[in-house]
Amino acid sequence: MRVALDAYAANNRGMSEAECTCYETGRIRPPSEAASLLVRVTRNCPWNRCTFCPVYKDQKFSLRSVEDVTADVRAMAATAEAVRNLSLRMGHGGEVNQRVISALLLEAGGREALQVALFLRDGGRSVFLQDANSLILPVDRLVEVLNEIRQRFPAVSRVTSYARSHTLYRRSVDDLKRLREAGLDRIHVGLESGCDEVLQLVEKGTTAHEQIEAGRRVKAAGMELSEYVMPGLGGRALWRQHAEQTARVLSAIEPHFIRLRSLAIPPGSPLEAQWEHGEFEPLDDVGVAREIGLFLDGLEGMTTRVVSDHSLNLLEEIEGQLPDDLPKMRAVVDRFLALDETDQQVFIVGRRIGLLNRLDQLDDPAIRVQAQFALDEVKRRFPGPLEAAVRRAMMRMV
Repeated sequence: MRVALDAYAANNRGMSEAECTCYETGRIRPPSEAASLLVRVTRNCPWNRCTFCPVYKDQKFSLRSVEDVTADVRAMAATAEAVRNLSLRMGHGGEVNQRVISALLLEAGGREALQVALFLRDGGRSVFLQDANSLILPVDRLVEVLNEIRQRFPAVSRVTSYARSHTLYRRSVDDLKRLREAGLDRIHVGLESGCDEVLQLVEKGTTAHEQIEAGRRVKAAGMELSEYVMPGLGGRALWRQHAEQTARVLSAIEPHFIRLRSLAIPPGSPLEAQWEHGEFEPLDDVGVAREIGLFLDGLEGMTTRVVSDHSLNLLEEIEGQLPDDLPKMRAVVDRFLALDETDQQVFIVGRRIGLLNRLDQLDDPAIRVQAQFALDEVKRRFPGPLEAAVRRAMMRMV
């Protein structure tokens, strides 16, 4: 997507023609990078074979030139200055607050500056490198990009990126240290599973051994490491192996963060085709909760933070710092599994429509009535197993 910053003139408050600029951004970023400035260094995904991922399936991968990326960084810096100037002209002293954001949205073309403006509103402290595997870029070129970011945005305290385990496995610790010294602070890795059988099933393109070595190299380089786990990815056949072996791999790495991203089968994905052909049988929400409980049991003794920060996760309360918060997180799973079938169904439907995010809310009479009504309506409109209706709802959230 090309982003163009148009002229602003209304009430002499807008940005001038001289302040117009343009830059390119990609499609996705982790939820934890919602406040980050998005700098695109590659387009799409170089692997692009994971059966559960719909994001880049019809897109060709390419590396962006250092010249293009650094030009974008300069354009973003110019946009940031223009937004600050707009704030000054509005009488807000250069602060980018909600009034400035609202003024941008009302102006013709203001939405094009929104990404930079939101970055500034939230403190202007973090940058995320797009797209799916930025570390495939040659180290020297990525260092140039990082240097440009740090020069143009000196207030930034964190620069992060996605990376594949297979790519990190091929990078030396010395290379990763160079990137750390240039300003790359955190790596997000889609571990998904530590079970080789599951990894092969979903065509992840890596192994448990590679994932362990890759994670250890990131930590040895002095970077923070965030590993993503996909509950439910083993299906009914491999749920136990998936839980136990994923916990084993993470225990061997001991990342700074473990982030849960429950499986949803995207329409048109290879995994959906496997499901339709009987090659994959997904777990229902109760089965996924049972799997997560077993997974948590395998994390005993670790010192890492577990985060459940995605709308696809049923139990958002599973969050805390290991080892101290492990009993609390395990208790959330146990409490859900101890509910009778009706209460489980009320919570599941309430969660999927955004009405519930904590088990305690089942005790709120007003919320409970709404969730029960939603459950009754789902059963009326979609006769048959509740699991099928819930899965349709999750597929729309992918």
